[in-house]
Amino acid sequence: MLDPLSPVPMYVQLADLIAKEIEEGKLLPRRPIPSETQLRGEYGVGRGTVRQAVALLRERGLVFTVPQRGTYVAEKG
Repeated sequence: MLDPLSPVPMYVQLADLIAKEIEEGKLLPRRPIPSETQLRGEYGVGRGTVRQAVALLRERGLVFTVPQRGTYVAEKG
């Protein structure tokens, strides 16, 4: 879960949690990650936090976004 008292920003914590799910195979390549609304509800964070987390995951090469379709787990390697 996310720790609001941690010195690590919430969006980084959220990105790390999603990255862990990708690494563990809970989120599969070429399949969508949970929607912004689902992530907001599950983790109790705002829209900005979710968007920053997804942007960080894109920077890390773990996900890609298709306009009007959603964000998907990237293929490994």
